[in-house]
Amino acid sequence: MSRTSPRLSLDVFAESLPYKAPFRISGYTFTEVQVVIVVLSDLQRRGTGEAAGVYYLGDVPDRMLALIEAHRAEIESGISRQRLREIMPAGGARNAVDCALWDLEAKRTGIPVWRQAGLDRKKLLTTTFTLGAEDPAVMAAGAKAFSQARALKLKLTGDLDTDIERVRAVRAARPDVWMGVDANQGFTTDTLGRLVSILIDSGVKLLEQPLARGKEADMDVFDYPITVAADESVQVLADIEGLVGRFDAVNIKLDKCGGLTEALLMEAECRRLGLEVMVGNMVGSSWAMAPAFVLGQLCDVVDLDGPLFIAKDRAAAISYDTGIIDCADTIWGGPTT
Repeated sequence: MSRTSPRLSLDVFAESLPYKAPFRISGYTFTEVQVVIVVLSDLQRRGTGEAAGVYYLGDVPDRMLALIEAHRAEIESGISRQRLREIMPAGGARNAVDCALWDLEAKRTGIPVWRQAGLDRKKLLTTTFTLGAEDPAVMAAGAKAFSQARALKLKLTGDLDTDIERVRAVRAARPDVWMGVDANQGFTTDTLGRLVSILIDSGVKLLEQPLARGKEADMDVFDYPITVAADESVQVLADIEGLVGRFDAVNIKLDKCGGLTEALLMEAECRRLGLEVMVGNMVGSSWAMAPAFVLGQLCDVVDLDGPLFIAKDRAAAISYDTGIIDCADTIWGGPTT
């Protein structure tokens, strides 16, 4: 991409998006998501990016805002996405700016982001619907309430007996759906084998991040007939090669890697190394899901249900219908003014 403009105007601010209800995973309960919004303008058109950062790395709004402000002069000079990757570290701040640059370029050129990314067409995607780690009966009821879902992802906590009950309860409630589980680093080498046995018996197809970040070498001893995906264990492009032989898939999140630009490079590297690709999210509005939807066009597993957790989405919002996600160009990344 060439420089977006001889001069840009940067507006950046934080926003709180309350959850509809508390959401629990291993070690955390969330009631809201704090996001940073970046708006870049060339005085005629505006590009928008939204990022939530990476909470477990301390990548919070105050830090993101400070990082963006520290690079305001170069951003407003008309920075390219390539230059942005050089001067800003991966994380939410770079993600917000990177996505705003993509959106602005679409509006300047009249070419939608998905076409800029090299895609010939944009398709509808099947997304997972996520169930928080609650009492097994509550999760089973939630699975039934997600009646439109074709794919479900269960959050686990590392409490092995309860997690087993969770898996069995949801499978009994929804025998028809594709199912994955996200351990969120909650297990150990001692408990993982029993969990996987139950997952296989219950027809679970994906196990995400079973061991703690930093314990990747411990995965060397496991060879399970189930797809195991790295999430916290992979942040950026440089992390991918070390996962080969330990994981089968990589969960790419724009907030982790620093934007759609890096995410597309990561997808290509995963394919080169024979790894499957998943796109995930840190929760947010349709402004955050839209660029991830572009990446999702290239992925094996799509987990872009973030807007379903917040109390109020954007006025122009992503569509969820019969388990399918659709993102119009008018939401983000289209050639509209």
